[in-house]
Amino acid sequence: MKKYTVAVIGGTGKSGKYLVQHLLDHGYSVKLLVRNPETVILSNPLAEIVKGDARDYQSVIKTVENTDLVISTLGQPKGEPPIFSDATKNVMKAMNVCGLKRYIVTTGLSVNTPSDRKNEKVQLATGWMYQNYPETTHDKQKEYELLTESNLDWTLMRLPLIDLTNESRITEASLEDCQGENISATDLAGFLIAQIDDRTFIKKSPFLYNR
Repeated sequence: MKKYTVAVIGGTGKSGKYLVQHLLDHGYSVKLLVRNPETVILSNPLAEIVKGDARDYQSVIKTVENTDLVISTLGQPKGEPPIFSDATKNVMKAMNVCGLKRYIVTTGLSVNTPSDRKNEKVQLATGWMYQNYPETTHDKQKEYELLTESNLDWTLMRLPLIDLTNESRITEASLEDCQGENISATDLAGFLIAQIDDRTFIKKSPFLYNR
């Protein structure tokens, strides 16, 4: 099987670090968009670091060019305006310029889709996010809407609380509801990598969780 070169946005974040390590362990080449490269210790010949910001189109296209697909585990920087729709606009534009199709993204439980049958706990959590983090939560929904209008083969993974652990557990994905309160960062990384060639969730937004 071909080992792709993967552009990673948000690869220095908590879950992003697990993803990058899993990609490298599986023999993939990675290009990482990093704000502060001096803080990254990554001595692997398969890894290339691009200094820049996801809000800056030139940084994004420099990261995306000469790759096969994009995976984003981008988090919201503290004290900054919402980043998700801006970043996705730049990634989508760069992917179209470079002729790429596969875009795999992570987001939170608050994103709503037409197929949802969220249980009461998830509905309450969604309402809490809109009440306490309205700008960021609306921006994540906007990111989903941008994806639905795009011509890309996207998958938007909706996640509960991420456990930063090497432990692997029983994992489920559902287009309707999140039946678990956590997802292991190790299981998340494995699932994201599996989506590179798996077309089950093309143009869909599954919840991913541990049972």
